[in-house]
Amino acid sequence: MEKYYKFTVPDVKARLRLDKYITNFIENASRTKVQKMINLGNVTVNGEPVKSNYIVKPEDEIDIEMPVPDKQEVLPEDIPLDIVFEDEYLLIVNKPAGMVTHPAYKNYSGTLVNAVMYYAGKKNDSLSSLNGFERAGIVHRLDKDTSGILVIAKDEVTHRKLAEQFFHHTIEREYSAIVWGQMKNKSGVIEKKLGRDKRDRKKVAVYKDDEEGGKKAITNYEVIEEFEMYSLVKLNLKTGRTHQIRVHLSSHGHPVFGDETYGGREPKSIQLTSKKRATINNLLEKMPRQALHAKVLGFQHPHTKENLRFETDLPEDMKEILKILRK
Repeated sequence: MEKYYKFTVPDVKARLRLDKYITNFIENASRTKVQKMINLGNVTVNGEPVKSNYIVKPEDEIDIEMPVPDKQEVLPEDIPLDIVFEDEYLLIVNKPAGMVTHPAYKNYSGTLVNAVMYYAGKKNDSLSSLNGFERAGIVHRLDKDTSGILVIAKDEVTHRKLAEQFFHHTIEREYSAIVWGQMKNKSGVIEKKLGRDKRDRKKVAVYKDDEEGGKKAITNYEVIEEFEMYSLVKLNLKTGRTHQIRVHLSSHGHPVFGDETYGGREPKSIQLTSKKRATINNLLEKMPRQALHAKVLGFQHPHTKENLRFETDLPEDMKEILKILRK
């Protein structure tokens, strides 16, 4: 369920920011909520995405698409979960590729939240509702087609303390990825600003250092294993921007293998024989998603203060690709 708003700015005299202007028109919409909608690209002015501090002008056409999930639409579902760890405060889950983390527009069922709600309900456990019922317990997220470890909070205090660790970048987050090509430097740091793509709000783009917009993003990488046209890479996040690893690697000339959004389903600047083309097509059939896995998650337990570190094996599809490459 969504609500749509469309209105034209009258002959305003005062200088008003877009977020403040919209707050005056939508009932029960806080400025924070409005800013979030703007950042997600759900608000356009004259057909173009803008920032919260945009100053509205007379005759501006403002369009707002506000997803409003009905509470009854987010229901517990009996979906198997790979539980890595659990105590009275939190839950560590190994999310499979293909599963959406939390309900959103067009995805109200089959998500990790639906599964966790069912699991908690069976045990009469609670889940944090700090970010709303539709994100029950979710402290951070993984893209639908990225597999790996996530932490779920069972109460608001745990959620808030975990979120603080994410905010201050004290969480250990290690990923494994199969990428195109062989990297010139076998280890290094990719530091490039990231922000919403101005031409496609569903994508993320690299911003120039002197360009307005975008946020600082830092990814450390290390090549673990090399093949003729591919590499297995370990990545550590120092920041947690949307699509960070995928965009950083693509901008570095080594897209994540299988990543349709950021150039990972077609080799770049490589002359291919028919045999190599057949091999690539075979590998892509086995990897219909980006070959990216959140392998390690480490943090301080919000209550016991114990340093916890969880590690999972690569999923079967990535193992299969590596097995073929090693042959």
